[in-house]
Amino acid sequence: MSSARRAGHTDMTTDRAAHVDAGGVRTWYAVHGSGDPLVYLHGAFGDSRELEPQLAAYTDHYRVYLPERRGHGRSPDVEGPFSFPVFARDTIAFLEAVVDGPVDLVGYSDGATTALHVALERPDLVRRLVLISGQYHQRGLIPGILDDPGMSDMMVGSPMATSYAEVSPDGAAHFPVIVGKIIDMALTGPTLAAEQLAGVTARTLVVSGDDDGVHLEHTIELYRSIPDSELAVVPGTSHLLAWEKPEQVTELVLRFLTTEPVPTIAPIRRAR
Repeated sequence: MSSARRAGHTDMTTDRAAHVDAGGVRTWYAVHGSGDPLVYLHGAFGDSRELEPQLAAYTDHYRVYLPERRGHGRSPDVEGPFSFPVFARDTIAFLEAVVDGPVDLVGYSDGATTALHVALERPDLVRRLVLISGQYHQRGLIPGILDDPGMSDMMVGSPMATSYAEVSPDGAAHFPVIVGKIIDMALTGPTLAAEQLAGVTARTLVVSGDDDGVHLEHTIELYRSIPDSELAVVPGTSHLLAWEKPEQVTELVLRFLTTEPVPTIAPIRRAR
């Protein structure tokens, strides 16, 4: 696989980490590798460390930017509720402040839903789009996951709480606040309509586990509603597909991003 480097992007191989004021949010981010820009958006309760096991594969082709959203990782929380439109505005502000030109945008879970909102609001900033286990509407989430009455207590004693405490500037005691904000967001959003997804102009890969926390039917509708899209369902995986079959997921993503589509012999959906 190869990636042609576009004019206007300077190769910089020195890894770095910093904070930037992105739309009034003190956003922590790291940069690795050289080449065209790829931005990875992590999932809920996570941070940029979730990509570490596969980072080398990405930096073989890209200069990888790893921003951490408000209240996640090393970015402090901000007063007020979480929402996908808010996350999208933060991400757009980051792209404008830090990254030169349109990017290949990869998101996982809440990061995928955030990436979808970015692609709709600012199509000029997104060259190619990868949505891993994302959703366009709240009803896509399978009931009984985040709406379990005991979820908050369970999360406070989870490895995610430990991971949060290791790096958060807000301290371990703030984690229950983050849990509440994420659960509230998951129970009320996203609220996009399938018809709105026609506004995504980027070539898009939709990825899901075959036993994902997002309804497979919802994922298929997401794929069908984005004009220039492809679908990959990874067999034998759940919502944590990138941990369960990391090499397979990474290969799918990078092959999509670094190669041109193959003309199909007997198209049906793409022939319309």
